[in-house]
Amino acid sequence: MKRIITALLLATVMISCAESEMESNPAVPTLKNAYEDAFFIGTALNRSQIFGQDEEGVQLTKTHFNAISPENVMKWENIHPEPGVYDFEAADRFVEFGEENDMHIVGHTLVWHSQVPGWVFEDEQGNDLSREALLERMKDHIDTVVGRYAGRIDGWDVVNEALNDDGTYRESRWYEIIGQDYLVKAFEYAREADPEAELFYNDYSLEVPSKRDGAVRLVEYLQENNAPITGIGTQGHFSLDWPSMSDVEQTITDFAALGIDVMVTELEVDVLPSASGYRGANISESEELREELNPYTEELPDSVHQQLSDRYAELFELYLEHSDDITRVTFWGITDGDSWKNNFPVRGRTNYPLLFNRQWEPKPAYDAVIEVAEQHSAE
Repeated sequence: MKRIITALLLATVMISCAESEMESNPAVPTLKNAYEDAFFIGTALNRSQIFGQDEEGVQLTKTHFNAISPENVMKWENIHPEPGVYDFEAADRFVEFGEENDMHIVGHTLVWHSQVPGWVFEDEQGNDLSREALLERMKDHIDTVVGRYAGRIDGWDVVNEALNDDGTYRESRWYEIIGQDYLVKAFEYAREADPEAELFYNDYSLEVPSKRDGAVRLVEYLQENNAPITGIGTQGHFSLDWPSMSDVEQTITDFAALGIDVMVTELEVDVLPSASGYRGANISESEELREELNPYTEELPDSVHQQLSDRYAELFELYLEHSDDITRVTFWGITDGDSWKNNFPVRGRTNYPLLFNRQWEPKPAYDAVIEVAEQHSAE
């Protein structure tokens, strides 16, 4: 037993030393080192990583990423579950982790149609709030949350997913009760709470021309009304064959032309068959699990690994071409096992959309992304 314990301790020390060497030696290829002259490389952290339970995931984050976003812990239902009740434990730990590791810290998200408790829009009798009362409730939330981390969180996803897939405004409770200018007010309140933070609009499927055009109009509306928007997050929920690279590039250039920063905020590449042809990220979408929709339950075939590698390579080649406009590329999760795509839009599937596998090991797609950076540096 003593020999086993000694061997385990020795193995732990060796792994720790190897990880420390990777972090300190710039010659060792890590994502953040490879792209340090281009843009931040980020990831989204879940609760097990924020609280240190996923030790391997935490180490990968420290080694490879220099920007972090919270996957869920800062959404309204988690951080402000009841009137007058705030739960900052997980958010505090998230911010402390970023500070301890000198990371670019992003808050996600302040105003969204989803994961918001029903009471937010109702009075004590269950009736809809007036416009003025809902604005007051929004301001209180933003003042409290953004104000708590003023000077510590670098940027906020102020408004999330305000558009339908055709580019029209989503008729959320915010829109129905307040009107279109809820967007302006959210940005104004965020600026008041933290005069220095970067402030973003964040949405998915902006590569679809109609939705992209709607988002351009949205940003122009904010700018015309002096709302302090500084950047846009294009979520990057992609697949092996969608969207086209021309649409990805058009999205970057259209928003850069508005004079704001462009970020890829929730990147992954879905390798599984589409359930119904739906390409967006509306979390209310759901499809039944069928065998043909879950073809890689044990492992990903080499041929699909190659497709995934090629897809990531062409994406990062494009991102580097536009690195003057792109400030951050954030993966939505650390490993395949963390990814929400295992359950969306079909629950219970085995997906492989990220650069690290379920054993916290780099995949061929990781090597492809590193190789793109190395080739770019050599040119």
